[in-house]
Amino acid sequence: MSDLLTLDNLFTLAMLTLLQVVLGFDNLLYISIESKRVAEDKQAFVRRWGIGIAIVLRIVLLFVVIRAVAYFQNPLFTFDLTGVLEGSINGHSIIVLVGGVFILYTAMREILHMLSVDDIAHDDGTKHGSVMKVMTWIILMNLVFSFDSILGAMALSDVFVIMAIAVVISGVLMIWLADTVSEFLKRNRMYEVLGLFVLFIVGILLISEGGHLAHLKLFGQAVEPMAKSTFYFVIFIMVAVDVVQSRYRQKLMRQREAELAH
Repeated sequence: MSDLLTLDNLFTLAMLTLLQVVLGFDNLLYISIESKRVAEDKQAFVRRWGIGIAIVLRIVLLFVVIRAVAYFQNPLFTFDLTGVLEGSINGHSIIVLVGGVFILYTAMREILHMLSVDDIAHDDGTKHGSVMKVMTWIILMNLVFSFDSILGAMALSDVFVIMAIAVVISGVLMIWLADTVSEFLKRNRMYEVLGLFVLFIVGILLISEGGHLAHLKLFGQAVEPMAKSTFYFVIFIMVAVDVVQSRYRQKLMRQREAELAH
């Protein structure tokens, strides 16, 4: 036990926990949006148990990846449609690509639903899904999001216990924050649009990363991953535009009210 509680391991634990929390933001956003597909009185249950079960599975995944990392990186098959499409698919790229496609699908589904609803105030059209189905998707997508964070953790530490503790701490923080994020989106529904487009960009990020991992080339051009710095910069700009637009809209409304009063 004393070998684990070294200054180096404690510092690594802090860094791993921070990494898990930062990378978990998009996961938390997905969970908050997906949980809306069940009845309101079941949403907190779905979020907490979905994340809780995912924590256990994430530790199992961590254990498996440590011992089978080469399998995930070795090519499963290659293809070459000269001049059109070529690549080399491995287990890692499949997980990331499938996760990215599903997140894009989820974001587009919710955006189209939002545009098709006539009465937003009484919209409950997405709250009749099966609790088990929604929880299953939350667990699966949690594992998709966690795969890269696990590989990142392995780059910082080779101590399984330290990595597992970081996973548990970040999972507990996610359970704690899940209801807060969901309640914020419920009270400020205009931010749902921002959240959905953030999720959309996350999907693009994962697809570009999966394409890079698979060494995909489209019409001779290699698929390059979106840099994390670019991703965070885009998110920052989107949030800034949304805040400025919201305040400017409020200013215009006050000005219009003042004009009508006179």
